[in-house]
Amino acid sequence: MKRTAAAVAAFTGALALAGGAVAAFGSTNSQASRRDAGSEAPGSGRSVVEWNQELVSILKTPGIQPATVHPTRSYTILHGAIYDAVVSITHGDSPFVFEVTADSRARPDAAADQAAHDVLANLYPAQRPALDNLLAGQLGSLPPGPATANGRRVGHLAATLMLGLRSDDGSAVTPPTFTLAPPAPGNYQITPPNHPAPVFTNWGNVTPFVLDRGDQFRPTPPPALTSPAWAQAINEVQSLGRDTSTTRTPDQTNAGKFWAPPIWNTWNQIADDQATVRHTNLEQTARLLADLNLSLADTTIGLYDAKYHYLFWRPITAIRSGTPNNPAVTGDPNWNALANTAADPSYPGAHSSLSSAAATVLTAFFGNHVDLTVSTDTPVGGPRHFASFQAAAVEAGLSRIYAGQHTRLDHDAGVILGTDVARTVLQSLGASDR
Repeated sequence: MKRTAAAVAAFTGALALAGGAVAAFGSTNSQASRRDAGSEAPGSGRSVVEWNQELVSILKTPGIQPATVHPTRSYTILHGAIYDAVVSITHGDSPFVFEVTADSRARPDAAADQAAHDVLANLYPAQRPALDNLLAGQLGSLPPGPATANGRRVGHLAATLMLGLRSDDGSAVTPPTFTLAPPAPGNYQITPPNHPAPVFTNWGNVTPFVLDRGDQFRPTPPPALTSPAWAQAINEVQSLGRDTSTTRTPDQTNAGKFWAPPIWNTWNQIADDQATVRHTNLEQTARLLADLNLSLADTTIGLYDAKYHYLFWRPITAIRSGTPNNPAVTGDPNWNALANTAADPSYPGAHSSLSSAAATVLTAFFGNHVDLTVSTDTPVGGPRHFASFQAAAVEAGLSRIYAGQHTRLDHDAGVILGTDVARTVLQSLGASDR
């Protein structure tokens, strides 16, 4: 895995904290030989799923997540630390960044539990009592003794190192005051009816976890407003995405409401369900959730880089204003979307980007054909059933057209972005032969 200069500098400081008891991996090295030398971690991956569900629960608590820090960062620090803690003991795979020196008899499950606890307690200190209780419950099922104690030491160190690595990644920077471009065709404007302030305006500048830079897979510009492609795209959402649409089917309406944000929680829940149903072991589950969330985090950085680079208007602005010099487009100043528009520019679509990234990872682990049932906190239109992860991702992306949030141009650009990021993560971390 390539790491940026900033990450290397952060690692140097973290390494000093560890007393040198780690090795840093700049690339996936001797992947096959490491798998031959090691073995899959014994035991169930259930505890990793439970820690992931604890983070989902934390993030659902109003006001607990800093408004300018995207939640995908927390998921990725959590699972990067868990994964490196586990494979530092099992040697069944290459670590994400750090290999902690570990006694061969140390318990990897204890390492996973301690790493998870320490990351979440650092990121959400107000939740420490609940996290302490969860850790006590997890460790209570393990035999006391040196093996568990050594595992906990590895987990604590892995968490310390991962938090140190990300301590100066730009996520704590206060975003500069956002200045809107003058009202003009194509320019992003604050959207009715609730006029939300733009969010994560600086997130494209956060140091990626795996990518070299936030603009590595920046989509090509959207087509000219005078083009047939723009006319086709805006006319589609004008018809399908209207609150009172007569062309949107009942099932499309359900889909538009079902796939409501936050989409990263939904895909983590899908992964948790798959790990539970398939009884994946500790190392497999740790790897799955690390790969998934590395892909989601770097896709998020990439999509915000693109959104605030292009600053492209949302459908509700385009439809109400009309598109000059394009006779194939007819504006409607009274148009309203099925759902209130999200607080950022339109291009590319976040749902399409993140869902494509998630489906690429899950397909790499579990194959193209699955019997997938998806449930969300949204009571409308669910649960929904799919024959593949990709099918679920496509519907998640298109649901934003049905909800009046995005055009197909946003969707298509997002699919390419998310796929490219996830493939890079899988390749960089040696998962291409999975």
